[in-house]
Formats: sequence, C-alpha cells, structure tokens
Amino acid sequence: MRALTETDVRASFVNATEEELETMEMPHDFLFIDWDFRDFFAWRDPVFGKRGYVIVETAARAVGIVLRASESGRAQAGMCNICRTMQPGAQVALFTARRADSAGSRGDSIGTHMCVDLSCHDNVRLAPPLAPNEIRPAGQVDMRLDGTRRRMEAFVARVQENPDVAD
Repeated sequence: MRALTETDVRASFVNATEEELETMEMPHDFLFIDWDFRDFFAWRDPVFGKRGYVIVETAARAVGIVLRASESGRAQAGMCNICRTMQPGAQVALFTARRADSAGSRGDSIGTHMCVDLSCHDNVRLAPPLAPNEIRPAGQVDMRLDGTRRRMEAFVARVQENPDVAD
C-alpha cells in the first residue's frame, strides 16, 4: 500500500459525514506505520470506541469507509469473515458501514463480522501452531494474506455499490 498522509486518509472516505471526519482520531502510531507491508489499513477510533475505519487501495485511489461496531459480548467463539480467524466470542463483533451516496443517506448499510480490534492484517501473519512432526505447506501465510486482502476489498466495494443503479 502506498504511504498515506493524514490529509490523504481523511479525503479517502466515501461514507463519512462531515462530523465524523472532523472528530476522527488517527491511531497513536500513525507516523510509524510501515506502509510497504500493509494490504489495507484499519483501526478503531481511540476516542469514539464503537467507531472503526478501513482504507483499501484501489487502482484509482485509496478508498476509506467508516464502520460502527456492535457489542461483542458473545459467549461462544466466532470467526472473523475477513481474516477467517477463529476468536473467542468477545473478540469478534458485527461491524456495519453506511453505504456511500444516496443509499447511505436513506440509511442503507451492510455488515460483516470482524475482529474487534480490526487487527485482521496482523492476525493472518500469525501462523497456527504446528502439531509435532507437522510441516507447514509452502505459501500458506501468503494465501491467507491474499484472501484477507480480497475479502476486505470486496466489503469496501459493496459499501460503494449503488443499489439504485440497475445493471
């Protein structure tokens, strides 16, 4: 992913209100992000706890969406639909995003279950432990990274889709 400035980040959002952009808090380590190893950029707002943000890079530009998290107080384990990592129940939550343009103005939104801390990018880099005498297949982590990136890009693309336009 190409390096982004705070101005680039704020300009990338397709479903944010003016108020959300004004009150958006950048992550504390923003200046230290290694952009070369990012497939997408996601973080939870340190001030507005239920708000999260995701930015993916498309061929044309960086596209960001604002997310809203539900309560994550589930007792059972759950799976993140982005990184496909099984987590304890409290570590997976439903995140919703208002659709862009007129659909979002009417209140249309889409959602999916994600890691509560939006750390999917890091979670897929953690290979599952091996059993004794087990050999890890070559490229396993690369396949997980690619799948995670594609699923996040698809979610962001669904936010941008305009259901009013017939194909």
